Amino acid sequence: MPLYEFRCRTCDTVFTERRPMSRSSDPATCPDGHDDARRVLSVFATAGKGASSSSDSGAAPSPAAWSGGGCGGGCACH
Repeated sequence: MPLYEFRCRTCDTVFTERRPMSRSSDPATCPDGHDDARRVLSVFATAGKGASSSSDSGAAPSPAAWSGGGCGGGCACH
């Protein structure tokens, strides 16, 4: 079951709640008991080796691939 993030319009408390996708946009009750909480857009991001996309088009070359620079080329400064 997905985890959704909500913000209470009364007290601005942000909280998460597990619920079925069919109820994702239904109002929620905040931990303080207010019935005026609405779902907010949350951002999910991953990083690391497994986070690369299958297409590398448009990606910048790694700093090691650049040459020159005052520090030996490792940071691509020019």
